Amino acid sequence: MNNKKRIINSTLRYVRKKLAHDSSGHDWWHVYRVWKIAKKIANKEGDKLNVFVIELASLLHDIADYKLHSGNEDIGPTKARKWLEKMNVSVDEINHVCKIIKDISFRGAKVKSKAKTKEGMIVQDADRIDALGALGIARAFAYGGRMGKLIYDPSIKPVMHGSFEEYKNNKSSTINHFYEKLLLLEKLMNTEYAKRIARERTMFMKKFLEEFYSESDGSR
Repeated sequence: MNNKKRIINSTLRYVRKKLAHDSSGHDWWHVYRVWKIAKKIANKEGDKLNVFVIELASLLHDIADYKLHSGNEDIGPTKARKWLEKMNVSVDEINHVCKIIKDISFRGAKVKSKAKTKEGMIVQDADRIDALGALGIARAFAYGGRMGKLIYDPSIKPVMHGSFEEYKNNKSSTINHFYEKLLLLEKLMNTEYAKRIARERTMFMKKFLEEFYSESDGSR
């Protein structure tokens, strides 16, 4: 086993232990899926990629999500950096991984949040794919419950946030989150593979919302 493989395996064990009991939808199995999807996208995108960086960023992208740490955007990259330094990863690769983690998050409907490198775009796409479809629906309600959000209130309308601060401080319902973020992700994908998967999963979410509204108004 080469050194990079050992680092990946150690990181996998580290993240699995840290996130094993998360109940917000940012748990180990979310990370595992993002890691697997990112590797699949990388395989389709060609050879001129640092797959080592892609794997590390995928595994560490939610090691300390800002949403679960009082909006602190630096805690995730800081924890990732400390771990990677412990693993003796090169400075350039550590900086690249931390930049991907810093840039990965959706920041509001009217805010640009595109990753800066091809590796970052792949990890961002993988993370966003896991926010869609049946898994995305399950994760949305898990997170909403964890954060004390209402499931639905028809008197509260979705808001297309114009800044990251507005988006971070949003107190809307989980159903509104579909319109404020999830249904927008399809058009924000960077790679062709992700665009195709996102299209299929978004259609599923739209069908879910149709059923939700038909049940929620008492007509069925």
